[in-house]
Amino acid sequence: MKRIILSFIGAFLAFGAMAQTFVSTTPANKNVVLEEYTGTNCTYCPDGHRLANELAAANPGRVVLINIHQGSFAGNNPNYKTVWGDALANQTGLQGYPSGTINRRVFTGTVTALDRGSWATDGAIVMNESSFVNVAARTQIDAATRVMTVTVEAYYTGDADASTNMLNVALIQNDVVGPQVGMDKNPSQVTSDGQYIHMHMLRDLITGQWGDSLNSASGNIPAGTFFTRTYIDTLPAAINNVPLELGNLEI
Repeated sequence: MKRIILSFIGAFLAFGAMAQTFVSTTPANKNVVLEEYTGTNCTYCPDGHRLANELAAANPGRVVLINIHQGSFAGNNPNYKTVWGDALANQTGLQGYPSGTINRRVFTGTVTALDRGSWATDGAIVMNESSFVNVAARTQIDAATRVMTVTVEAYYTGDADASTNMLNVALIQNDVVGPQVGMDKNPSQVTSDGQYIHMHMLRDLITGQWGDSLNSASGNIPAGTFFTRTYIDTLPAAINNVPLELGNLEI
């Protein structure tokens, strides 16, 4: 992919002139980002998909699902893996599949990997906590050139807990029809001819594994700070020979 990153940074007091155009400046609670490690040869992964879907359905607009095909259960025909999968999994301490992380956070013990049975409980903890930053994104794709422009805005409704935060932008694809073992555990995603509809599939990380830095000139990022980033990508027709269907993409 051809990738261009444009950065514009400004700090504004909450009562001063605002430069944001679509991100909310109203304090809100945190949302859940559930990264699920999965594979087409994983018998119990469809049950994980079902539980993740139920969490999202029970909390409309509050849960982002990202399915990462990775590891020994991720097949090669078709190949739904990405260049990021192993690096992402290696930071979680996962011991089996499906596993998931919620906001890449340690809830108990020393690792971020969570069994699917705890996603709803730990997700509820996150959604009841206040957030010090609001993040919103808008995306445009030129269908003829396949050039995608993503604009992200972040507004700090409170003081951050560090002088640097990392902004992560992921490219997700829905409605990828293909094989899957154990699909009987999630029949709502099975087609009439016995194929599986893969949802929330990670195709790329626009900002890399660790994200793009949002920095304060001195001290922790203060309330009233506003950041905007623009990312421009030329999307390929396919990744690992799996078509990248423009109408099924999410940021």
